[in-house]
Amino acid sequence: MIRPPAQPLRSARGRRSARALGGSLTGNLVLLATVVATVAVLLAGFAGWRTARSNAEAQYRERLVRQAAVLSVAPNLSVLLLDQAQRLTGATGVQVAVIAPDGGVAGPSSAVVTPAYRDALLSGGDVSTTAALGGERVLVEGRPARDGAVVLTQPFTEVDAAADRIRAGLTLPLVGGLVGAALAGALLARRIARPLVAAAAVAHRLAGGERGLHCTVHGPAEAREVAGALNVLGTALEQSEGRQRAFLTSVSHEIRTPLTALRGYAEALADGVVEPDRQEEVGRILLAETERLDRFVSDLLELSRLDADDFHVTLAPTDLDALVQETARAWTQRARHQGLHLRLEHPGEPVTVTTDAFRVRQLLDGLLANAVRHTPPGGPVVLALRRTPDGTAGAESGAGGAGEGGGAGGAELEVRDGGPGLTEDDVRVAFQPGVLRERHAATRPTGTGLGLAIAQRLTGRLGAAITLRGHGPEGGAHVTVTLPGEK
Repeated sequence: MIRPPAQPLRSARGRRSARALGGSLTGNLVLLATVVATVAVLLAGFAGWRTARSNAEAQYRERLVRQAAVLSVAPNLSVLLLDQAQRLTGATGVQVAVIAPDGGVAGPSSAVVTPAYRDALLSGGDVSTTAALGGERVLVEGRPARDGAVVLTQPFTEVDAAADRIRAGLTLPLVGGLVGAALAGALLARRIARPLVAAAAVAHRLAGGERGLHCTVHGPAEAREVAGALNVLGTALEQSEGRQRAFLTSVSHEIRTPLTALRGYAEALADGVVEPDRQEEVGRILLAETERLDRFVSDLLELSRLDADDFHVTLAPTDLDALVQETARAWTQRARHQGLHLRLEHPGEPVTVTTDAFRVRQLLDGLLANAVRHTPPGGPVVLALRRTPDGTAGAESGAGGAGEGGGAGGAELEVRDGGPGLTEDDVRVAFQPGVLRERHAATRPTGTGLGLAIAQRLTGRLGAAITLRGHGPEGGAHVTVTLPGEK
């Protein structure tokens, strides 16, 4: 099949530029994993930073509570020497205040004991708060005792020092987590990208013209799907190009045959070796071979034009009933000459749709040429027209009546013949150029092998649909073209 020249492949420099612009998948995955890990580490570090302070404070408060509990059970707390109480705490920076039963307060921490705290402790309650002592913030824990109450304070500098030690211990695990996440991201990226890189290499080789390549299907589900699709594409390309090569070989052979005949007879005429009484016969042979060659070239050019973007279709209201009657008149004599009976089935009244009348006639001519060629003498060829309500019904079943009036519905055109028909496998490949001709060249009359391919592309250009069945009511092939009505 002739197609417009393919666009040149991008150069390796262009591909490298694209990769540099978008970045590689591996690099992007590593960057993404590193960014995610960094954000996670920062969040964890922030939470750990805040938690370190609260945990250190909780630890020191718990220690003060235990120390206050020890002092609260000491006998005669009110007469206990303050330096002895200080030693009982056993902690650096802890200071003590003793509240006597009569409300007197003595000791280094007495400045933090407010009347409210004193009353609460003497009435059996606990005090846990913060305060200022000697110009610095301190933790305050007070507990009632057998004889009065005891109040302990701890400077926040000790708490801050403990929090700093906890935070220092968090640094190494956080950095290790960040590095580990980056390494894990790199390994994961390589695992994900490896099958995609392999698939891309296969795709580039396919684009370069290599065939028979196979991409290993492995990796994540998405990568396996890409590899599988690429394998299917490679197989389809190989089969398609094989069919095209076979078709071009067949067409080349068919073109060479009339050229050989033309050249042989032309040389005979030029050399004067053709008897005068055979010149008329030679002229007919030359004319027939020229027409045969012209048919091949015309079909090839038509197929090429149908694939072009600038193929022109002129849409206008068209009376299909009049068109099929005109077509039938043109083909009746040819069918009769081959011993065939051409039958026309039509409503007998206008069936108007918006389409290109010239292209519809071209389509019908091609389908009738196929039908006449394949139908043996004495067999029927049918050209039928019927309305459809919306231009879509009846395409598969071939059923449908004449309808009423000339509404905005669509229409069906049918070409049926009494030839040998087609198998289901033939129907599947019937619209591929040259395939049916190659299959049946030795068993039945064949043309260029382009007729159905041209018909399919032409119906597509007209916004219509074409359906092929291997066996219709007359026993042979049954082609239906459905033209849509007004939208």
